[in-house]
Amino acid sequence: MDSALLVHRIHFAFTITFHYLFPQLTMGLAPLIVVLKTLGLRRNDETYHQAARFWAKIFGINFLLGVVTGIPMEFQFGTNWSHFSRYAGGVIGQTLAMEGMFAFFLESAFLGLFLYGEKRLGPRGHWWSAVAVFLGSWLSGYFIIATDAWMQHPVGYAKAADGSLQLSSFWALVMNPWAWWQYAHNMSGAVITGAIVMASVGAFYLLWGKFEAHGRIFVKVGVIAGLIFSVLQLFPTGDGQGRLIAVNQPVTLAAMEALFVGQPGAPLVILGQPNVDQRKIDNPLEVPDALSFLTYRVWKANVQGLDSFPPDLWPQNIALLYYSYHIMVGLGTIFIAIMVVAAFLLWLGKLFSARWMLWILLLALPFPYIANTAGWMTAELGRQPWLVYGLMRTADGYSKMVSAGNGMFTLLGFLGMYTVLGILFLFLVRREIEHGPLTELNSQH
Repeated sequence: MDSALLVHRIHFAFTITFHYLFPQLTMGLAPLIVVLKTLGLRRNDETYHQAARFWAKIFGINFLLGVVTGIPMEFQFGTNWSHFSRYAGGVIGQTLAMEGMFAFFLESAFLGLFLYGEKRLGPRGHWWSAVAVFLGSWLSGYFIIATDAWMQHPVGYAKAADGSLQLSSFWALVMNPWAWWQYAHNMSGAVITGAIVMASVGAFYLLWGKFEAHGRIFVKVGVIAGLIFSVLQLFPTGDGQGRLIAVNQPVTLAAMEALFVGQPGAPLVILGQPNVDQRKIDNPLEVPDALSFLTYRVWKANVQGLDSFPPDLWPQNIALLYYSYHIMVGLGTIFIAIMVVAAFLLWLGKLFSARWMLWILLLALPFPYIANTAGWMTAELGRQPWLVYGLMRTADGYSKMVSAGNGMFTLLGFLGMYTVLGILFLFLVRREIEHGPLTELNSQH
């Protein structure tokens, strides 16, 4: 691989991976804040309102870091991927512009109202501002997902005289069937992050012995939401996304499962190490026929392997793709198990005193971030060697005039700046958690 191309890919991978640590929590917290505000209004309980204000502050910190780390990515389309921008900008410029002009401004304007306008808005107006923040954040997510979905499954375009692609159908772009499944799967993953973070902070308060009324609310709401969306993550959203890949990107499915030789009754590999050189799985732990059934609903259905496709169409890092996919699925399965046990204890009325389960919820905090990152790595590594699937190869999309040295210089700069931002983020969030949901204003009520 061209060294400059490799640097540009690592550059974008780093900046987008770091950036997505923040939007996944804002998108995940947004509906949960609406739930807290709704419960506060219905029960006329100030504790729920305090809980909503607390998480709105955490939301605001994440939102700020998401904006700061998201803007450089937009510039990278021009600086590092100018050939891709020239080729596909006539299509993806539509959704990216709509995300910035509509969704971002809706979310940011009403976030300000939610954080600082409660007294003037009144209880119901404040609730509506929470709903608007939720709608803005989820609409923003949809426009971004629609952009990526078009790169996975291009629709609604026409080729211009200069060879570039231009938008021929706006509705085909925003109603792309790939976008619907990808969006549903992505947003359920975001809510899992929000739910586990909320439950984790609640477990911390209960173990710490402070803010216990709020801690019980955080754990209860987090566990219930976590149970619902971890199941939805598996079915139907994960299943639907997987079947879409099987139909439209069969070589990607084969690489995700490291299925080197196609076969009827293909097994599902639970554990094992892909040996690309020898084209086999080492030390496999398999469920016979399961991949065929999950993909085609027939136990002995034939599943195409990598041998069905020329090697130049294979994803370029099969081992990393395989491990990313299996980490995502493995952690998703663990989330279901944790939430089922926690929900059962909640139903029995024993969760808040079960210190062992509270410790599990507390220590689970980083794992949804890992799972979401692995999921995006699966999507993007699986699309390779294509930047726009079937139309433009990744090797043709980067800025040919930007050398590997120039790319490395800016990458090192981003590494330094984002390290500082990461430390600042942890400091701000730690301070809010230590202060807790009871501010001076709240304590006077």
